This record gives sequence, C-alpha cells and structure tokens, in this order.
Amino acid sequence: MKILITGSLGLLGQEVVEVCRNRGDEVLATDIASPATPLDVRIPATLRGFLAANRPDWVVNCAAFTDVDGCEEKEDLAFELNARAPGHLARACEEYGAKLLHISTDYVFDGEKLGPYEEDDAPNPLSVYGKSKRAGEISIQEGIEHYLIVRPQWLFGPHGRNFVSTILGLAQERDILSVVNDQWGSPTYSKDLARALRVLIDCDARGVFHVRNRGKATWFDLAKRAIDLLGLPTRVVPVDTSAFPRPARRPMNGILSTRRFTRTTGKVMPSWQISLKSYIKEYLREQRRESRD
Repeated sequence: MKILITGSLGLLGQEVVEVCRNRGDEVLATDIASPATPLDVRIPATLRGFLAANRPDWVVNCAAFTDVDGCEEKEDLAFELNARAPGHLARACEEYGAKLLHISTDYVFDGEKLGPYEEDDAPNPLSVYGKSKRAGEISIQEGIEHYLIVRPQWLFGPHGRNFVSTILGLAQERDILSVVNDQWGSPTYSKDLARALRVLIDCDARGVFHVRNRGKATWFDLAKRAIDLLGLPTRVVPVDTSAFPRPARRPMNGILSTRRFTRTTGKVMPSWQISLKSYIKEYLREQRRESRD
C-alpha cells in the first residue's frame, strides 16, 4: 500500500512513518520542514500536484498547529493550518482517488459531560485550537466521501516536546512542582496511537473514531507517575486549574469513549500506565546517550 504522511517530522508523524514502513508500505513522508520532501498543506495547487504525481492509496494528515495557547495569539494561522488546509487536502484526495485519515482532538468538546464522550456527541470547543480543529473536521466531511477522522488526546512520546517530557525536565531542576488536578483525560502514547491508525486503515474504517490509551488520569496523576518512574525525589503538589491561568480554556473532562474503535477493529488499547513505563525507558536511554555525547 502506498501511504502519504503529512507532518511526518512531528510527535505522531514520525511514529506513523515507522509503523507503516514496518508493515511493508510504500511511505511518502512529507513535512513543510523536511529538506528531502517538503510539502505545504496550505497550498491547494501544491497538494493536487503532489497527489497527481504520486497517487497514494491513503493520506494520513498529521500536519497541524498544535500549540494550544499559541493558537489564541495566532488565530489566523490556526485556522489556516487546522481548518482550511484539511479541506484542501480532502478535495485533492477526492480528485485523485486517495482515502484520507485526519488527526483531530478531544478539544472539540467543552468538557462538561459527566461520562466519556462518544463520537456522535455534539462538539462545543472552548479554544481557538479546538474551534479550528472542529472546522477542519467539517471541511473534510464536506470535501471527501471516504474520510476517517481520529480524535486522540493527551499525546506523549519520544519525538517531540510534550507534557511528560516537560514535567520530567522541570522535576530534574526543582524540588516541588504544582500540577493541575481537576482536568481529566487519557494519556496516550504516540506509538500506540500510530499502531491503532494503521489497524483502522487495514479495516478500511470510515467516519469518526476516538482512540486513546485505556484508563483516565489528571495532569497531576500523570506527572506524579512519570516522576516516580524516573526515581526523582521531586514533590508533586495538586492544584486547581485556577492556579494556572492560561490563554486557552481547556475541557475539564476530555475522556473519550473508544467503544466504536474496539467494535470495528477487535482491538483494545494498552493502559496508559503500562505505555508510560515504555516511554520512560526510552527517555532514560536518550538521556544516557546525550550524556555520552
């Protein structure tokens, strides 16, 4: 299978490239920052030309502006990358017969639901990031017949800055850390998510799917578990969201239901606690490598 991956240098994109190559796929790894295969998803003519020349079976769109607070300051760029660009990509895929898998977010919801969000629950984003990603979903649904939209949440992994790596860096510098303890979600390992995306492609899945690791946590839970696994003495103090005012509002409950994913694929995602252990091992290996260099 020939698979085009946009945003291939990002936290998730690098994992998707690796998973697909390991499956024997012909992978076209593109990124606006790639010196070898640059691709700007904001330019319709460029997208059409690339798809016409390469004719992929699937396009996995990992390109996005994911700085949640940064989106508040750069709203035009957020909508250009997260809303209009997916629409351009969807129409190019429709024109050249490719199927599209697009990565969205749990931030399309307002977090007021008491239980996990189902795929058919009404979105109500609170932030520019969430609004731009929701607009991207709509532009895809209007632009292509065969689309697959995946909403993950709370991504962590070895190929980019994320909450866990940030917390571990701070914990090595400070004796005490205050971390928010009233926002709930499911920490999701980028490697697990990439494998799940490839399974959905195998199933020729269509529509919207929620995919995340099993289990729920607050940011405090995740920070404390990561720091404990690294064996650091740093004390982690739970605080309310009000203690850390941020430009962008976050959903208080972002937990997603994955029943549709399990029904479709027959697969169950690993627990976040087990996957966090795997990530910490990678983190330690990288630290040892850097210390030798």
